Amino acid sequence: MSEHAPTIAAIRNSKKRIPCSKCKQEVAESELAASYYLCPHCGAYCRIPARIRAELLTDTDTFTELFGEDVVGDPIDFPTYPEKVAAAKEKSGENEAVLCGKAKICGYDTCLFIMNPDFMLGSMGTVVGDRIAALFEYATARNLPVIGYTVSGGARMQEGVLSLMQMAKVSMALKRHSDAGLFYLSCLTDPTMGGLTASFAMLGDVIIAEPGAQIGFAGKRVIEQNTGETLPPDFQSAEFQLKTGFLDSIVERKDQRNYLSRMLAFHDKY
Repeated sequence: MSEHAPTIAAIRNSKKRIPCSKCKQEVAESELAASYYLCPHCGAYCRIPARIRAELLTDTDTFTELFGEDVVGDPIDFPTYPEKVAAAKEKSGENEAVLCGKAKICGYDTCLFIMNPDFMLGSMGTVVGDRIAALFEYATARNLPVIGYTVSGGARMQEGVLSLMQMAKVSMALKRHSDAGLFYLSCLTDPTMGGLTASFAMLGDVIIAEPGAQIGFAGKRVIEQNTGETLPPDFQSAEFQLKTGFLDSIVERKDQRNYLSRMLAFHDKY
């Protein structure tokens, strides 16, 4: 973990103020941490740093990070890409767009991956794919379930077709985990778009989402431009996806830890 990665203990004493993405009013980060990162003015779900989400979900002092080595990847020598990665590291305090580890949730052992919105909006490159695939392989070898939290604008264009290959690589590791009779729960947060939605984000045995999360492949405007149709106002929202059968449930943040424990308990019986 980077020494700059945020923790709940540090944020409780933070003087930093963050503008809400919806109503634009500034909120003290310490206040957000005390309210599951919900805006006190409009109730919007603000994006949570991956390590903070891990603290909120897991039993105290049980999270152990896996596959977190600082790996530098610039496979196609994309112009200015190293500078963008450096800026993302500085902003997020993390070295990539996903945090992987093992932990206990209400006493149940599980593996966990959480994508980080502060690192290039959780975009999926080769290192992200490597880490998530490795986590599924680790879980399969140890007969453990996997909980995954996604947030992403899609595949990372600075890594070209190699970023798209991660869709197949992670999906194959996930298939082996499933073939072993093991449980995978996917939680979609705002936004979950592009290649993630076309692969492992939508392959959970149980798929849930946070209220109001945008979930889709191409954006609404792109679809309307290409089809000439006007889409419903709530198109691609979690509520729309639940209504059309793509989700099993929408779960509020304050209820997610208990929801996960119930799912893990049910899986643990078999």
